[in-house]
Amino acid sequence: MDYSIETAPIEKLQSDCLIVGVYQNQQLSPSATALNNSTQGLITKVLTRGDIAGKIAETVLINVIPDNPFERILLVGLGEQKPLTSKNFRKALYAAVNSLKKPQIKSVVCSLAECEVDSFNSQWKARQIVEIFNDAVYQFTAHKSDKETESKLEHIIISVPEQESESASMGLTQGKAIAAAINLTKHLADLPGNICTPTFLAEQALELGKKHSKVAVTILEEADMKALGMGSFLSVSRGSRQPAKLITMNYQGGDLNAKPIVLIGKGLTFDAGGISLKPGLGMDEMKYDMCGGAAVIGTLQAAADMQLPLNIIGLVPTSENMPDGDANKPGDIVTSMSGKTIEVLNTDAEGRLILCDTLTYAERYNPDVVIDMATLTGACLVALGRVPSGLLGNDEALCNDLLAASETANDSLWRLPLWEEYQELLKSNFADMANIGGKDAGTITAACFLSRFAENFRWAHLDIAGTAWRTGPTKGATGRPVPLLCQYLLNRVRVA
Repeated sequence: MDYSIETAPIEKLQSDCLIVGVYQNQQLSPSATALNNSTQGLITKVLTRGDIAGKIAETVLINVIPDNPFERILLVGLGEQKPLTSKNFRKALYAAVNSLKKPQIKSVVCSLAECEVDSFNSQWKARQIVEIFNDAVYQFTAHKSDKETESKLEHIIISVPEQESESASMGLTQGKAIAAAINLTKHLADLPGNICTPTFLAEQALELGKKHSKVAVTILEEADMKALGMGSFLSVSRGSRQPAKLITMNYQGGDLNAKPIVLIGKGLTFDAGGISLKPGLGMDEMKYDMCGGAAVIGTLQAAADMQLPLNIIGLVPTSENMPDGDANKPGDIVTSMSGKTIEVLNTDAEGRLILCDTLTYAERYNPDVVIDMATLTGACLVALGRVPSGLLGNDEALCNDLLAASETANDSLWRLPLWEEYQELLKSNFADMANIGGKDAGTITAACFLSRFAENFRWAHLDIAGTAWRTGPTKGATGRPVPLLCQYLLNRVRVA
């Protein structure tokens, strides 16, 4: 979709539909007041009739507007006439765009950026409009013979007062970059495992490097990883006919000597569980086990598009986890790049086996911080549902920075403890550690395992198993935690 900022009076703008807000008790937003005056009190008549009470996210589409340059008006409820919470603002935006997907509407003027939102300015509001509209109209049609999409929306005009145009324009630029990154992340994750293989994922990263001169991409092959001693990572790919890859993306936007932010994303393009085979029901969703890797590629693209003055390293260990005569067996012992040995008690706990070697590899970049993200544990979905991602880490400041970014981005996190007592659950009689800690506290013990390979730098782990994709009738990738990561990077720029 195409997005732009407009400061002209809303009643002068031409489009298929104008979106304006109305409050409870028949109170009108400034744009609704202007339209009401130019349409002989049409909006007041609709409110008096009781077609909309003004509650948050209520909508009414007025289809016939005689003698005006616009064809429709969409009224969106904003609740009580007071500043909105950020969540209610986003609810109103989603309600608006979802109401306009099915009608034959191509161009829209959205005036909701004029609404007051607690603690947020026009920059943030414009960005949210772009992100939410883009998210709502996304559809995966790459492998459908009928490419017809539900929405016809092509052009979104964000109406703002003249004095806020500069701030809104900055938000527009950020929103477009983040929305494109979310789209890329969702598209990669929605692709089937027979197409989105480790080799395919590596090719997408190389394409990113060709588009952006500040992004250098290299791919480590299995022979390279063997030479580095990545026995834990390579043990996972042994059961697959698809060769594993370690994708490295180096974005140099900051000072040459500035320490980089390292982002690591789990890239299991299909996870059957290995010898510890998963149940057949729902196994198709295991193509989403690379959502963390896709999010890293998307975030690097957004950083390059926004030309952030930061140095960022993106690492994506990517493989399949399949049952085979050469696959890991329960009870096998593998040696990680760090030299620590691991007893593989469950081959379906493979994500941590590829991530631990990647964490060790990250040390060579002398990182300022390392953030890994992974659809790692079903236990996180049980504990937290699909609202927040799980957060664990060894550095208070880093975790607090991520929590603050999550609030701004509305990409929620919930921090879980990483206490020494949980480390006891990883004891092994035969190796330095086991790769699982039993049935209790699965999300925490998985992070405890990773923490043993992150002792030499500031580190945080995001468990996105419950948030990276939706299941059921609306099954598909969400693009999270790209909004969170982008906000964290933007915050780092502001601090710097």
